[in-house]
Amino acid sequence: MTAKKVPIINTILNVDCVAALAELKEGSVDLVFADPPFNIGYDYDVYDDSRENDAYLTWSEQWIAGVHRALKPDGTFWLAIGDEYAAELKVMSRKIGFTCRSWVIWYYTFGVNCKKKFSRSHAHLFHFVKDPQNFTFNDDAIRVPSARQLVYNDKRANATGRLPDDTWILRPQDLPEGFQPTDDTWYFPRVAGTFKERAGFHGCQMPEQLLGRIIRSCSNEGDLVLDPFSGSATTLVVAKKLGRKFLGFDLSPEYVEQGRTRLEKVAAGAKLEGAAEPLVSAPATPTSGESVVPAPVRFRRKKTIAPEPTLPFGSD
Repeated sequence: MTAKKVPIINTILNVDCVAALAELKEGSVDLVFADPPFNIGYDYDVYDDSRENDAYLTWSEQWIAGVHRALKPDGTFWLAIGDEYAAELKVMSRKIGFTCRSWVIWYYTFGVNCKKKFSRSHAHLFHFVKDPQNFTFNDDAIRVPSARQLVYNDKRANATGRLPDDTWILRPQDLPEGFQPTDDTWYFPRVAGTFKERAGFHGCQMPEQLLGRIIRSCSNEGDLVLDPFSGSATTLVVAKKLGRKFLGFDLSPEYVEQGRTRLEKVAAGAKLEGAAEPLVSAPATPTSGESVVPAPVRFRRKKTIAPEPTLPFGSD
């Protein structure tokens, strides 16, 4: 790799990320999204996911320091990690020089089925920046309907919506065609095997909509997005769809080849796969002074000449 001399973008390189990050021009990347191996014994194509604890932490420190070096002064780093090393890598990233803006919990209801402990149904997403006073955050690009809008369609609600909470949820009802009672989701804790968006060659695949939220909010069109663990190439696919430049690293020649093929089939501006944010569909909530019941409701009585009473809540 000769990234110092000739910038290489819009592709995936079959390289070790620690070495590749060291060769990138310092301060050249706008956004890094990293979903590294969790060191839980997952069967990757090349990488050994069963390292000794100290070895894994030393390696993590090396590549996170490389990310810090590669990012621009106003750059952003998102880290996806499991329970086993979330605390250690958060503290490590702060020591390297990052500031944590948000600690997001991604909750998925189709998680790994465990037998001797509570089933895994979440991952940690750390939002780091190099400079806490100078970073990209496009809040208008990721606003979602508020409860006033989504549930009540309340006229008093802020028309622009609100920023998402720091717990992100993907439920079966958000993507019903991807969840069937006979499905075995043991190997696919993030994007199930029946999902239309599933690439099919990598077991740990992030949803495009989740990555879309991160890329929209923390980068701009034309910015460079880097994924040091390209895997299924979903980060790069979403970056391309959203008009960003992209670069990925991976140890596996097969993942690199499959990822490049996947990227070739994607067009800039194409729609992201998966369930988008819900739309407002509730009937409008009346403003102050309006009646909830549009007209008085009357009882029907037989054999009586008395006036028909109205319900007490039928008027203001």
